[in-house]
Amino acid sequence: MDDLAPWRSPLAKNLHVHRADPSARYLQLATVTPAGLPANRTIVFRSFVPDSNTLQFITDGRSQKVAQIHCQPYGEICWYFPKTREQFRILGRLELVDHHHPAQPPRHQMWQTISDNARRQFTWAEPRSLRHHSAPFPETEPSALVPPDNFCLLWLHPHHIDRLSLKGTPQNRWLYELQSGVWNTIEVYP
Repeated sequence: MDDLAPWRSPLAKNLHVHRADPSARYLQLATVTPAGLPANRTIVFRSFVPDSNTLQFITDGRSQKVAQIHCQPYGEICWYFPKTREQFRILGRLELVDHHHPAQPPRHQMWQTISDNARRQFTWAEPRSLRHHSAPFPETEPSALVPPDNFCLLWLHPHHIDRLSLKGTPQNRWLYELQSGVWNTIEVYP
């Protein structure tokens, strides 16, 4: 079990303050394309991997971000909480938990906890494939127990966090760095 990082408590506080707002679980993930260009998209925070500091998301194994992760397994999320006016930028290694990965119990558990609407999205046509408006949108009811092969967990193993509090004057900023398994915290100018 990892010791909980010092940035977890302020992040938990923000999630608690924003618990009535589902959009507070939306954040941006930046990756790098095989051509070396930035790619950014909004994803949904699902949970922390139990007994760890690893953040957990879901994704379609056919998406562009999966190919990007295979080329460059690092990414950064940017998460802004409007009520508290705090931003967390979390940099780390991305790990894809697909149907070949040994961590199948967490993958199956996540599949069983997401909504029916979320599960249906994994039965749609391949992301970015041409959509014909004259054809009906596919409505396939997937199993509620067994995920399809394209359902993946995406784990972000953080090693650098930049936390910025925009409330008050002066504003406050902290950097958290994982070095040799130990989290170090420093306060810096915003």
